[in-house]
Amino acid sequence: MRNGDDLEGFDGEASSASMISAASSPYQPTTEPVSQRRGLGGLRCDLDYLRGTLGRLKLAEVLLALTAFICIETIMECSPCEGLYFFEFVSCSALVVTGALLLLFSLNLHTRIPQINWNLTDLVNTGLSTFFFFIASVVLAALNHKTGAEIAAVVFGFLATAVYAVNTFVAVEKWRLSSRQQSSRQGSDYIRARTESREVVHRPEIQRLDA
Repeated sequence: MRNGDDLEGFDGEASSASMISAASSPYQPTTEPVSQRRGLGGLRCDLDYLRGTLGRLKLAEVLLALTAFICIETIMECSPCEGLYFFEFVSCSALVVTGALLLLFSLNLHTRIPQINWNLTDLVNTGLSTFFFFIASVVLAALNHKTGAEIAAVVFGFLATAVYAVNTFVAVEKWRLSSRQQSSRQGSDYIRARTESREVVHRPEIQRLDA
């Protein structure tokens, strides 16, 4: 039979062995929240954004750019082809970039990358798309051969230009509002910091405690 000292030694060895096995085990306990380990599993569609002004404008831009791109792709012959190629590049680029922004905003993925100023990014995209769609539509209208596909591409190009122009105006207003809010927030933080520093100066007992 084991006496008390042997039992205590046995318990100590068992606890040590269990600690070593737990440390070497690949399945370690964690307190990390489940929502943080789910990756992209917590995504949901933001219906409020899609129903709002910016969401509807983005959807219209994607549909118009896609339709214009499809129309220009149906043209089999061209001479000269520079206007057609330029319109094809502009419509495809606008479709890809605007579609990516729509996906980011509608799924709230942009909130996971706060380092990027998304209001300014949207403003730059809509402004450039307005300019290039207008130029591409004018060039294609001047060089086209009056075929149905070319006329349809020009029409949808000018419609896309109009929608992008409206989106640019809305994006400018949103960017100005966010800039004013950020400036006022920084001013409030500065005033609060100055007020706290003055309170410390006028209360000598706090200085003695700090010393």
